[in-house]
Amino acid sequence: MDLNMQVFRTAETIEQCLADIAALEERYANISIQDQGKRFNLDLLEAVELGFLLQLAKVMSVAALHREESRGGHFREDFPDRDDEKFMLHSMVYEDPSSPTAGIRQETKPVIFTRYEPMERKY
Repeated sequence: MDLNMQVFRTAETIEQCLADIAALEERYANISIQDQGKRFNLDLLEAVELGFLLQLAKVMSVAALHREESRGGHFREDFPDRDDEKFMLHSMVYEDPSSPTAGIRQETKPVIFTRYEPMERKY
C-alpha cells in the first residue's frame, strides 16, 4: 500500500497493488496460530486483524481503480482533474466472487446535498 497506493497513483500502480494483495491473500490462506491459549491470544488477534487489513486494502484499491478522477486525498496521475459530472457519487463495494475485479463488485450511490455543496478547492 505504501509503494503503489499512496496519494499519487495510476491505474498501473493500483493494478500492481491488487496483484500484491492477491499474493498476500494466498499466503494468508496458510497462516498458522502458534499460541493455542484461550485467553488474550495475541497470535489469533493479529491473524484475524491481518485478514481484515487485506480485505480493506483490496476494497480501497478496487474503489481507487474505478474512480477515474482526482479528489481530496485521492490523486490519479492518469486522471488529474476532478470530475463532478461522473463521480459525484459514493463508492459502494461488495464481496462478490463472480466479479472479475478481485472478487469485489463496485457500485455507486448518489450524493445527497444538504447545506453545503461540495466544490473544488482553490488555493
